[in-house]
Amino acid sequence: MAKLILETARGTRDFPPSEKIIRDKVINQIKEIFEIYGFSPLETPTFEKLEILEAKFGAGENSDAISEIYRFKDQGNRDLGLRYEFTFALARFVGQNPQLKLPFKRYQIGTVFRDGPIKAGRYREFYQCDIDVVGVKSVLADAEALAVVKDVFNKLMLDVVIEVNDRKLLTEIIKYSGIEENQATQVIISIDKLKKIGINGVKAELLEKQIPKDKIEKLMNLLTEIEKGTNTEKLKSLKKILGETEGLKEIEELLGYLKDFSVEVEFSPSLARGLGYYTGPIFEVFLKDQTIMNSSIAGGGRWDKMIGKYIGNEKLNYPATGLSFGIEPIMDIILKRDGTERQTVTDLFVIPIKTKEQAIKITQELRKRGLKAQVDLLDRSVSKNIEYADKLGIPYVGFLGEDEIKQNKIKIRNLKTGKEELIDVDKVNL
Repeated sequence: MAKLILETARGTRDFPPSEKIIRDKVINQIKEIFEIYGFSPLETPTFEKLEILEAKFGAGENSDAISEIYRFKDQGNRDLGLRYEFTFALARFVGQNPQLKLPFKRYQIGTVFRDGPIKAGRYREFYQCDIDVVGVKSVLADAEALAVVKDVFNKLMLDVVIEVNDRKLLTEIIKYSGIEENQATQVIISIDKLKKIGINGVKAELLEKQIPKDKIEKLMNLLTEIEKGTNTEKLKSLKKILGETEGLKEIEELLGYLKDFSVEVEFSPSLARGLGYYTGPIFEVFLKDQTIMNSSIAGGGRWDKMIGKYIGNEKLNYPATGLSFGIEPIMDIILKRDGTERQTVTDLFVIPIKTKEQAIKITQELRKRGLKAQVDLLDRSVSKNIEYADKLGIPYVGFLGEDEIKQNKIKIRNLKTGKEELIDVDKVNL
């Protein structure tokens, strides 16, 4: 029999305690901001009916996300797929629950799966962390979502740039360039790769999609030119070219609300977002220091039509907007910045000195009071126990000898400073 090779599947990872402790802390900090803004948790299945995932009004028939779905059949020969993001599941959930009171504000955090290329910050199984608002037509909801973004990254002490655009505006720019409206989705998917493959790469891809060369040149020259200047200057330039359009009005309204929320953004007319369901404002978030990470660490936008299409009645009023935080790249950045000192959640390691039974009872008392405590289970020497606690990054050890037991006290040592203190057992508070 061949020797079993012990390794994870490509694109997946284990998270040892040293990393998982930090991940949980980061996720809890993000949850805290979500709930401050009134978002409540929702959980949906890890896999869905394939027709839900592949719906043409979802990600878009030509989206990379569709080609990266993990597909399988169950024992009833039904076609299923692992979720590759959360928005379509939210659309299905709202469609199945018409009694929901609107606006419906939810967050969802969990694993998603994409059978795509592997690179720094990108995996095939990864966490997504979403917020969405269903039932608000006004871009006030989009502005509030970006206020959440600002507060989350402030909490995580990450300096970011928030870029915004509007799908209506981008479609208007594409139409102005002479490209047929029925080709707009294909063009947007290519423009979305601008930062990854550059202008020449996008031009080459558009040529492969049978877009005329002169129209490609007009589009790319326009997008390049209007990226220069302040937000106000970009809007002024576009008004001269396009006139007063719906997309421009929507962007102006969004920028106005963002001032009310004290959120600074950069209006980027070439921002595309590759998924096909976006209908209005779109946004992406990048680290200011691009040498650390040059891919987006959050993104999203408005998706007003998907829920009605899932229900089969586009006239039903289910406007929606939201965004997703890229937990994986965020964690890569934070782990590089902060390191991983703690190997355990334990705050106190209790070392019995010929007092095992009493030490167990006292440790249980401490645990009942909410203290994260371990007690020696291997009858090791005091020095071995101190070495063990130190290597795991446990900040305190507690010695329980016969003298301490008689006084109902425990001798606490801070392993960083070496300072010791004799404390009443019922007053231990680390």
